[in-house]
Amino acid sequence: MRSLSSSASSSQSSTPIAKPSPATEQTPLLLPTTRGDATFPGSLPPTINSSPSHDAPPAEEPPFPTHQILLLCLARLLEPIAFFSIFPYINKMAQENGYLPDTDVGFYSGLIESLFSLTQMFVMIFWGRASDRLGRKPVLVVSIVGVSLATMLFGAAKTIAEMIVYRCAAGVFAGNVVTIRTMISEQCGQRSKNQAKAFSWFSIANNLGISIGPLLGGVLAEPVRQYPGLFKGWKWLERYPYVLSSLVIGGLGLVCAVVVGVWVEETLDRGKEGGDGRKVERMTVWELMKSPGVTIVLVVNGWIMLLAYSYTAILPVFWFTKVELGGFGFSPVQISWLMGLTGLSQAVWMLAIFPPLQARIGTNGVMRVCAKAYPFFFALGPAFSMLLRTGKPGLVTVFWVLAPVFFCLGSGVSMSFTAIQLAVSDVAPSTRTLGTLTSISQAVVSGMRSFSPATFASLFALSVKAQWLLEGYSIWVLMVAIAFGFTVLSFRLPDYEQLKKERESRSEEETQRLLD
Repeated sequence: MRSLSSSASSSQSSTPIAKPSPATEQTPLLLPTTRGDATFPGSLPPTINSSPSHDAPPAEEPPFPTHQILLLCLARLLEPIAFFSIFPYINKMAQENGYLPDTDVGFYSGLIESLFSLTQMFVMIFWGRASDRLGRKPVLVVSIVGVSLATMLFGAAKTIAEMIVYRCAAGVFAGNVVTIRTMISEQCGQRSKNQAKAFSWFSIANNLGISIGPLLGGVLAEPVRQYPGLFKGWKWLERYPYVLSSLVIGGLGLVCAVVVGVWVEETLDRGKEGGDGRKVERMTVWELMKSPGVTIVLVVNGWIMLLAYSYTAILPVFWFTKVELGGFGFSPVQISWLMGLTGLSQAVWMLAIFPPLQARIGTNGVMRVCAKAYPFFFALGPAFSMLLRTGKPGLVTVFWVLAPVFFCLGSGVSMSFTAIQLAVSDVAPSTRTLGTLTSISQAVVSGMRSFSPATFASLFALSVKAQWLLEGYSIWVLMVAIAFGFTVLSFRLPDYEQLKKERESRSEEETQRLLD
């Protein structure tokens, strides 16, 4: 099964240092989308700890950079659109190009889909370091152009090998998510309400791209067959039935690159050194990984993405699986309605609930609330399935009354996607390392997106087949156990304000030594 993201695809000191944020993209959303990759804003606690007593708002909140954030959100749309646009036709395209038997189609289409994320994982750090050295804007423009051209070529592929090459090429240039997250942080300033609001918009843009991508891909694929009145006789569209979709999406990407190149502002301030002085500018990836608090934040980031991608891979299959086998037995229409409802509720949590909640209890506080809720949220599915399995009319009615409500409430755990992006930003040693650290975080996300959907979809299938083991619910025992792992890890997150003070203290000592 392929990943539904949404599914899925990341704050720092007080000075106008920036704050990037990973998720994804890819986010993966948590609930309803379709395969694949959110962060939240909060307010001003200079300390992003669960303890409100440490929070102290800055003296003055700068105006929200609406124009720039909207442009960056526009740029953010491209990666999920390019990633998800091939899903409606990838199976048929692979079968036609490779002359594949039905039994081999799933393997090759899954391979081609995964290679985007896998390639992306290996190049993320390169793009992050490039943006720290060359500037954010040139790296963003180059990556957008690269993804656009590779997407256009993909639709013209006529062999499996060409499909793989062009899909990998798109993954190579898919570094825009790292750069955009870093630029949003730097546009808003560290630890501000603006940053919280901006990352809410970023999350919505990501989810919108996840929805638009499959829609465009499906509507524009095979135009001669779908719209004979318009395209009959167009020989090149008959020869390349999937190229129109790729050309439209790639063309939109090139327009986006021009808009970014002309109107988006460069955000990298080459004069800033960060809390540890010039030395941080020369930090290697290994030195950055060993910086206080960085490793645990990256581990938590990967854990959250594992939860997101595994759950979104299982969810639609679970809802479709027959009641007697441990599912809900939903029709496609019922699945789409419940997915739409939970997706809407997730947007409400992200836009209306997260910012004030993060302002009150801090980023770590939000993550700990989500971490405590995750095991119970995962237990909802099998619990409601057991109600349906009884077959008793009264309990079935209880299911239809309570299930939609609890799934909407449970989607609040998606706030952890935004919170971890803010945490990644907060733990960065300096502004000049934000791009690199964000890229490391996003590489973790891409890695999770490359393998977890297929792995957990397969585990779900094995669980359903093994009805003798916990009546087909064994996969949910595993999911709850992984969720408890997040609960434990959330209490090991660092106190970002304390890290900031320690860095400032070391910087002052180093300066004093130089003066002496």
